[in-house]
Amino acid sequence: MDALRQLDHWPVGTAAAVVLRHGDEGVSQVGISGDPEVPFRLASVSKTMSAYALLVAVEEGALALDDPAGPEGSTVAHLLAHASGLAFASSRVLARPGTRRIYSNAGFDELGRHLEQVTDIPFATYLAEAVFVPLGMKAAALTGSPAFGVLATLADVTAFAAELLAPTLVSAATFERATSVAFPGLHGILPGFGAQNPNDWGLGFEIRGHKSPHWTAPANSPRTFGHFGRSGTFLWVDPEASVACVALTDRDFGEWAAAAWPELSAGVLAELGVGADSGA
Repeated sequence: MDALRQLDHWPVGTAAAVVLRHGDEGVSQVGISGDPEVPFRLASVSKTMSAYALLVAVEEGALALDDPAGPEGSTVAHLLAHASGLAFASSRVLARPGTRRIYSNAGFDELGRHLEQVTDIPFATYLAEAVFVPLGMKAAALTGSPAFGVLATLADVTAFAAELLAPTLVSAATFERATSVAFPGLHGILPGFGAQNPNDWGLGFEIRGHKSPHWTAPANSPRTFGHFGRSGTFLWVDPEASVACVALTDRDFGEWAAAAWPELSAGVLAELGVGADSGA
């Protein structure tokens, strides 16, 4: 895929990327760059996988999205959607649940503890058994916080992206709720891209909406969901285009990424003939 040649010019030491498309014959790989077996720190892309483990727990009846968790008045859903009021990295409560979108690593740590309490299973074990093993993510492992601690290869993240294009581990209803805007209308800061009003999120997935600036491309549909990581990684799925794109690097997010990632995303969609840039 020609668009992936852009990675050759990125100011990084190592990079790998893949583009997937869901069509009549299922999910197929339409482009790849780099070694699929090199491990990368996913940073906050980890949140999408941790959230998916929580969704599997919902499917299994171990917990419910409306169960109390976190600060008083907060639920599992509030924590997943960064709407609990918790600060970024502490137990400090900055707002009433459901009133502001405050991006919170602490909220995902709280989710990990909550799942451990209701299942009596370490979160890393549950994540592996609920997500990594059934999807064949052979090298993936949680090595720290549920918010940012996953180490995985491009092959691993490709398998997860394929699941997000054609879910098998959760029901259509649960997946639809997770990838739709939770607690609509909340404003907040999108890390790296400033204040957004509204700052839309689903349950563990950021939703593009009409945010500007953004790390995806203007050609991506408002329904695009995913996450990027401070370690220089991203994963997005555009359900309108039925396309997913993953890029993993060894250089932390910065101005280089804020410029390069939307350009790559635009190139991918244009080459596939979908999205606003193509007129589709």
